[in-house]
Amino acid sequence: MPDGPRSIMTALWGAGHAAYLVGGCVRDLLSGRAPADWDVGTDVRPDQLLGLFPAARYENRYGTVGVEADGSVHEVTTFRADGVYRDHRRPDAVAFTDRLEADLARRDFTINAMALGRDPRRDDGAGIELVDLHGGSDDLAAGLIRAVGDPAIRFTEDALRLLRAARFAAQLGFTVEPDTKAAMAACAALAARLSGERVHAEMGRLLAAPRPSTGLRLLEETGVLAAIAPDLAFQRGIPQAKIPGDDLWAHTCRTVDAVPAGLPRVRWAALLHDIGKPASFADGHFVGHEAVGAELAEAWLEALHAPRADIERIARLIRQHMFAYAPSWSDAAVRRFIRRVGPDAIDDLIALRAGDNVGSGQSAGHDGLDELARRCRDQLAARVALERGDLAVDGDDLARIGIPPGPLMGRVLDGLLDRVIADPMLNDRARLLELAREIVRQGGPDTRTEPGPAAGVEPGP
Repeated sequence: MPDGPRSIMTALWGAGHAAYLVGGCVRDLLSGRAPADWDVGTDVRPDQLLGLFPAARYENRYGTVGVEADGSVHEVTTFRADGVYRDHRRPDAVAFTDRLEADLARRDFTINAMALGRDPRRDDGAGIELVDLHGGSDDLAAGLIRAVGDPAIRFTEDALRLLRAARFAAQLGFTVEPDTKAAMAACAALAARLSGERVHAEMGRLLAAPRPSTGLRLLEETGVLAAIAPDLAFQRGIPQAKIPGDDLWAHTCRTVDAVPAGLPRVRWAALLHDIGKPASFADGHFVGHEAVGAELAEAWLEALHAPRADIERIARLIRQHMFAYAPSWSDAAVRRFIRRVGPDAIDDLIALRAGDNVGSGQSAGHDGLDELARRCRDQLAARVALERGDLAVDGDDLARIGIPPGPLMGRVLDGLLDRVIADPMLNDRARLLELAREIVRQGGPDTRTEPGPAAGVEPGP
């Protein structure tokens, strides 16, 4: 245990009060994982905690006080029993208690309903003890997610527990106990009442798991996915001509798993990359599904109040993921591809496409993806001009030769950039000014296209 929580508990014991590690840190300690947080439960009322720890501050109205120790703030929560959850989110009221047993009984799952510590008020000399009243250690050993008490009551109290069950299953590689899973299905519709922020946060944690598909499949099987993301749930049963026996939802799950956990935006994009397929399926093909999918993904992420930068990157990846590379691409075609995708998004797009390949039963580098990645890296390392700002001239230079600011100047700059992308050796100030005059004399820049970077069309079943 770090010095911070240890010193807090020691101070509480020294004052004659109960102090226990509670919740996820106990679960992680017993399973050999490093806890992310160290939460302490005690019989001390919040106002008394402020007296014991002068620098402490209230975290919420549910008995949680933030106590700074050893450079970090740790949550210390008074034992409590919860009242009615009329909004399926938080209790209308809480009753503080000095009984650890009552506090553990209100928790979500047995593996999170254990405590480790001691109570000096007892005279049995037990010292540090594990308090496990609901079989959490047995379920931890068996790899089971089981609700504390009646699972329907637990999910009705707080509908976020429906997503938390799936998240813990994915994070820990556990299965959900049958009665708990049945209650998830019975209560699935409650998930539609959750705020977008809570869904986004919980789904983000699920997608950070080693194998998100464990939780994603559970959400779909129980109907929770249909409540929070109906466009994703529509993928179930849509045929795919990829892995025999797999439907579109199975492909999505495989794709998400294949993306490295350290790329959270790419995992979101993997989850949503084919969200437009059900709506675009016609005559055995998913024509334009990437454009439809980008719009649907953006709308859903906005409803979840995801950060704008994340929404824009994820939508861009989805919109661009259907490129069709060929070794015959010229270097100019590679540069145009980089420009269209955005230099900052190339690595993410390659990672998404590699996951999509694996999700389709192919190697990650299928269809020359590894070669394209290498060629993109080479072009970026050469610091080639890809944006107007990379040109050796700017608007002031063009104004000096008589090109007024406005649409014409913008067209000239775009024309210059297009020519420099085709031939980087042209990125010289004198040469570009000469080309600018030529473009104006000819009535505006020509439009140059080259086969290769265009988006492809993915076949259906």
